[in-house]
Amino acid sequence: MERMSALDAGFYLVDHRNVPMHLGSVAIFDGPAPRLSELAALYASRLAQMPRYQQVVRTAPLQLLRPAWFDDPDFDICHHIRHVRVPRPGDDAQLRDLAARIFAEPLDPGRPLWEAWLLGGLAGGRWAVLSKVHHCVVDGIGGSDLMAMLFGEEPGSLFGQEPGSAEEFARPTGRFTEAIARSVRELAAVAGSVLTQLPGLQDVATYGQGLARGARRLAAASVGSLNGPAGRSRRWAWTSTSLDDLRQIRGTLGGTVNDVLLAAVAGSLRRVIPPRELAGEQVVRSLVPVSLRTATESGAVTNRLSAVLVNLPVAEPEPLRRLELIRAQTEDLKRTHQAAGPELLSALLGATAPPLLALGLRAAFQLPQPLVQTVTTNVPGPATALSALGRPLLAIYPYAPIGGNVRISTAMYSYAGTLYFGVTADNDALAEPEELTSGFDHEIATLSRLAGLDHDAVLAG
Repeated sequence: MERMSALDAGFYLVDHRNVPMHLGSVAIFDGPAPRLSELAALYASRLAQMPRYQQVVRTAPLQLLRPAWFDDPDFDICHHIRHVRVPRPGDDAQLRDLAARIFAEPLDPGRPLWEAWLLGGLAGGRWAVLSKVHHCVVDGIGGSDLMAMLFGEEPGSLFGQEPGSAEEFARPTGRFTEAIARSVRELAAVAGSVLTQLPGLQDVATYGQGLARGARRLAAASVGSLNGPAGRSRRWAWTSTSLDDLRQIRGTLGGTVNDVLLAAVAGSLRRVIPPRELAGEQVVRSLVPVSLRTATESGAVTNRLSAVLVNLPVAEPEPLRRLELIRAQTEDLKRTHQAAGPELLSALLGATAPPLLALGLRAAFQLPQPLVQTVTTNVPGPATALSALGRPLLAIYPYAPIGGNVRISTAMYSYAGTLYFGVTADNDALAEPEELTSGFDHEIATLSRLAGLDHDAVLAG
């Protein structure tokens, strides 16, 4: 038995029928599709390095303890490896529609929380693997490590947190007092960590000023039409662009590649926002995950992330000015250490008594909120080409979940010199997510032209 971290437990506890909290991807391969038994054998050969893929989640009565992982005595890989053919003619549109329907379905909570779908019938002699894994198992970078291990690279053993004791769930008495005692110990550890970090801040005054500016950013008027309850249906669309082009744009116009991508997302969102909400200085506030993994944590099966809030200046009509505004925000966040705030919050959550954690997270996810309108995540993937069963991996498109009152999310994943861009949307919020992918393409082409690159070449890429 291994007890979940607070962050992992948070992702597990907020999951419900309309908000399945799994990450995913569609990996497209060249060559003839393998048999289902061959794909199952590939996964089975790596299970020793993927312990979570053979474990189930168990919860304590009244959530007195955090959920925990137990080895599944009835594990059968056949329950997790599935096969379906893409409807004819098997082009990308049919593949995306089928994938969206599969992604919309929650994972079976009574089994290990993952699935892999072999998708046959693609045009052009191709086939695909659709992957689903719950966010309580791993974050985006951890999922990238899993993908690299499955399709050609092995980053090392993928064992997770330190094991606990099965007695925590077996004892009929003492659970609540033990949970409170553990929370007190963890809170004391958090306080000690904060005290040791405070002297290391280079400039406390600058940090305070940054927090004040961050508070003003939170007070900025945001676009309300993007918020709302999520339904059960999903729409999913994708596109891609060259990493070299993004680096050239960054080199000429300034900022980072991530700044360029956030500016392109802001420009694409302008296309789906009613004009009346763009008349002032409204923004779309995006939650942007930040990885906390160190070089020694490659392959760790758990969530190791923080996040920052970035105001996407959707009311600004000029692409270059949007990039400048985003660049100023992200530089301020780095300079004033504001990205450390959510890490501290995560630590404090870890010290919260599990029953309070469960109640608080569920309430926060179900209540309307105007703070965040979208999520934008960018995960670096393998720089070299991968393969599976002797077939080369051509492309890999990421899927990010939506939830609560956030009904549009954007995931980006780099692989072998290309950045792959996927948009997930609630069907009632955005029936045509292709508006966002075509808008993203247009924004990258516009920024490339402003940077002096070949406009037609970028569009072709």
